[in-house]
Amino acid sequence: MALYTKNIMLSLFGGIFLGLFFLHGFSFITALDSTFALFFSLLHEVWILKTLAFAVLVGSVMELMQKSGGINGFVSFMTQKTRLVNSPRSALLVSYFIGVIIFIESSITSLIAGVVGRPLCDKEQVPHAKLAYVCDSTSAPISSLIVLNGWGALLLGLIATEVQTGVITGDNVSILLQSVTYNFYAISALIVTFLAVWFNINIGPMKNAKPSLAKTSLHVNTQASMSYMIIPIILMIGFVFMFLSITGNGDMLKGSGSSSIFYTMLATLMIMFIYYIGTKNMSTKTYTKSAYIGAKKLFPIAMILLFAFAIGDVTVELKTGQYLASLASDNLSVYLLAGVIFILSSIISFSTGTSWGTFSIMIPIAVPMAVGMDADVALAIGAVISGGVFGDHCSPISDTTIISSLASDCEVIEHVKTQLPYALISGVVALVLFVVFGFMTPGSS
Repeated sequence: MALYTKNIMLSLFGGIFLGLFFLHGFSFITALDSTFALFFSLLHEVWILKTLAFAVLVGSVMELMQKSGGINGFVSFMTQKTRLVNSPRSALLVSYFIGVIIFIESSITSLIAGVVGRPLCDKEQVPHAKLAYVCDSTSAPISSLIVLNGWGALLLGLIATEVQTGVITGDNVSILLQSVTYNFYAISALIVTFLAVWFNINIGPMKNAKPSLAKTSLHVNTQASMSYMIIPIILMIGFVFMFLSITGNGDMLKGSGSSSIFYTMLATLMIMFIYYIGTKNMSTKTYTKSAYIGAKKLFPIAMILLFAFAIGDVTVELKTGQYLASLASDNLSVYLLAGVIFILSSIISFSTGTSWGTFSIMIPIAVPMAVGMDADVALAIGAVISGGVFGDHCSPISDTTIISSLASDCEVIEHVKTQLPYALISGVVALVLFVVFGFMTPGSS
């Protein structure tokens, strides 16, 4: 419906209502009542409110950096003073390498890659859809490969549960590290994205993506200081580390992602206020007005995120994951197990819009399946991780999809349609590798 109507809010509401219609005995009135009750319950969840606030505050930060002249100064530095960026390829490579280097939190990674890359891409006439693809296809894959972050904490906890209950034996850290080597989708996505940037490969709807007309005539003020953009970005990176450590009582792996990104944006805005006003870059009135305008621009994005959380809850209530897994467990060859787990995880992640939720559903299912069929447990977990990231990439209701669109100033549906062919190529490569390794490693648990 989203791809047909291009109205993601209407589509999400339709999916939410239909799911609740099924859950409540096909009663129209009860389903409608439950739909509104669901939204009210979500708005009582602190982590959801913090995530929504993060989306809105991002708009304030981006608008202030633009108003301060910091973005123009950065463009001038990269394109005129150093000439590091002098082509569409080099403009996109900046965002690509930012996405690879900053692996601490996927939301912040895609945000910073988009904010830094957007003015450079505008200068070099690169479509925002291509930038959104680069942001989305580096942030989650690298976070799921270098697991010194919240992703690793969640996966370690899920694997530890399987160890503690006696389903598998061994050290959960070594099992996770072995599983990450089988994260074929993440590896494939990073390679495919790099090749698409380096060789300017445009396939499917990406061929028709156009540069933003509103930005292509961007005036570069060579007198503006890029410090008004660079300092807030450095602050965001530093604050994420700090707040992950604070919320995790000294352990970043146990920190709260939603709290950390929310407090990061608040702290960054406070320092920006002191810096911008103190250096007479802008008045208090200009700062306040710019922050309000930026927040207002991204309020619809926050609403899309809220609807995405709602439909994720509905699909969990419908027990979509368990149902699909029960279908797959019948008459399944051990050689095809990893491939089937990858496909199942992809479908669940696409349906729910969350890779983390998919891990939570599928690891307790996939590990006993692998043990029962005497298959490679690490390969099965790797298939869950890969499928979770793949489905999340393709899903129009994924938070990383929405945030990548937000940071790149690209319509969510345009981003989904233009990214899909590249994601499918990486997905097919991953599926082939899971089948091949399924034949190479049976009975190795």
